[in-house]
Amino acid sequence: MSMREPSPRASRLVITAGIVAVAIVGGGGFLLGQRATNTRPVAAVPAPVPAVVRPAVQPEQDAGRTLGRADLIALAASAADATAQATAMPATVRGMIGRSFTIALPFGCAGPATEGSDAAMRWTYDAADGVLRIHVAPLAWSPADWWSGEAPAGVEALEGFWIARPWTSSETCPAARDPVAPMGAEPVTLPGQTLAIGQIFDRESGRQGRREGSPYTAVLRVTADAVQPGKGFRVRLTGRIVAAPDGDPVVCQQAGGAEQRPVCLVATSLDEITIENGTTGATLATWPAGGPTAAS
Repeated sequence: MSMREPSPRASRLVITAGIVAVAIVGGGGFLLGQRATNTRPVAAVPAPVPAVVRPAVQPEQDAGRTLGRADLIALAASAADATAQATAMPATVRGMIGRSFTIALPFGCAGPATEGSDAAMRWTYDAADGVLRIHVAPLAWSPADWWSGEAPAGVEALEGFWIARPWTSSETCPAARDPVAPMGAEPVTLPGQTLAIGQIFDRESGRQGRREGSPYTAVLRVTADAVQPGKGFRVRLTGRIVAAPDGDPVVCQQAGGAEQRPVCLVATSLDEITIENGTTGATLATWPAGGPTAAS
């Protein structure tokens, strides 16, 4: 039996049916894709966490606190930074004028002074007699030591103490240790002190409060166990921060140029000088600033 050729009408119907089927399948796939797209889970985006806002410490809230060693070091660091940049002192520096402070400076940490020593702060102990002798002399500076140019009018003298190791807030003798330097590096030592605390005297103040080379000395009877050479002693300074003649509470200078760390002096009015036992912390002698020399 021979095959019959499809008529033109039948061919058209077949073609039309195929097109309709493709459209139906394509449309269904599109709708399914849309549904799948619309129902696809969306990754959750966490809500932003609000920043915690801490109220700034108001100056009046801190005004009653007595400043300590760490505060004075921070004050001097701000002043040194301004000096290095040749800019005006920050308002926070001037804001310290009038604040009370107390700071203890350890001395004699290497042990008793040798015979004939002229160290400004030293001590000796006579074990046979049980007698402790302490010698504390403020250093005297000339105006030229702190102002490379012309000093403010009226300034005659400065007296005070170096704050040794101004990179630490510790007020005790440092622990003894052997110097260690990393491989390929040489230990760096400072050529001198960089931070001092003291009083600035002008012509109007006369001689009141000046030591002019006179030390504070004390002769005390103590037992041997109260004296430990590695602990030394402490001189405690109590007073308030004042403005130097230029209006700032810190005087800094860079006599050696921009590569030198600024050397700074915190200007103060001292009220009291106290000697403390570095071992027990007990007060051994107290003088009003500029008061009598000896205590026993």
